[in-house]
Amino acid sequence: MTANNLSYQFKTANVIIKLIVINVALFLFATLGSWIFKTNSGALMEWFVLPVDPGSLIVQPWSILTYSFLHFDFWHIFWNMLVLYWFGQYVLNLFTEKRFLTIYLLGAICGGLLFVLAYNVFPVLNNTLAYLIGASAAVRAIMIFIAAYTPNSEVRIFMFNIKLWQIGVFVVLSDLIQIPTSGNAGGLIAHLGGALFGYIYAIQLKKGNDIGSWFEKLMDGLSAMFTSKKKSPLKTVHRSKTHKRAPKKTATSSVKTPNQKQIDAILDKISKSGYDSLTKEEKDFLFKAGKE
Repeated sequence: MTANNLSYQFKTANVIIKLIVINVALFLFATLGSWIFKTNSGALMEWFVLPVDPGSLIVQPWSILTYSFLHFDFWHIFWNMLVLYWFGQYVLNLFTEKRFLTIYLLGAICGGLLFVLAYNVFPVLNNTLAYLIGASAAVRAIMIFIAAYTPNSEVRIFMFNIKLWQIGVFVVLSDLIQIPTSGNAGGLIAHLGGALFGYIYAIQLKKGNDIGSWFEKLMDGLSAMFTSKKKSPLKTVHRSKTHKRAPKKTATSSVKTPNQKQIDAILDKISKSGYDSLTKEEKDFLFKAGKE
């Protein structure tokens, strides 16, 4: 498979696959990099993990988000990405990729903030050196969001049908119960931060309040900053003084080409059923047409 083909597959994949690819790529970089440079992976990730000390956080503010793209070991990333893929499909069936990304990233940020707050407020955690790593808070936000938004939706696990709200309650209670004895109190607290955000977002959205709209606008602004503006295909036309009337349009000017008709049909299909409803041939055609 060529590099161009891989690039195309990544560009046309949905946001869940893109997040999984990014997480796996960074995990492989840290794992292989530590072997190549004869160091531990922690040294490579030092400036991207989330510290508990507010002073350190001020020095590396990006870590409030970058920590969620790094993982300890294979099973850590495996379970996070599996749950992300599973529950993420439910979210994408109802919402846009932009909203999905908003839930995911804000869930990670809220989980990180609760982690830092807990280590600086709770006496049992005071004066403890720790740092946060992993996508669990972001994944919890996705999971609890859809469990709160469509609580009575069912999933089949082995021979049983289980409602999403039951899964959500089980996961949150499991995190709460394990905090005192797990040895990973900080990670579990971050889970709860992500879960809390996911729940509040879903409840407010059902009431008609989109508390993540500001973040979507922020992402649009950042995207515009890094996206080069395309030159307008319109040209300035000067009307001759000797001609008072504009020339009549020919009958063929309003006739759509076969390519345009196919593009319109594909766009109609996307508006009705979403991008994922397209066949591979339709995605390929739309991608190539966009380059013309």
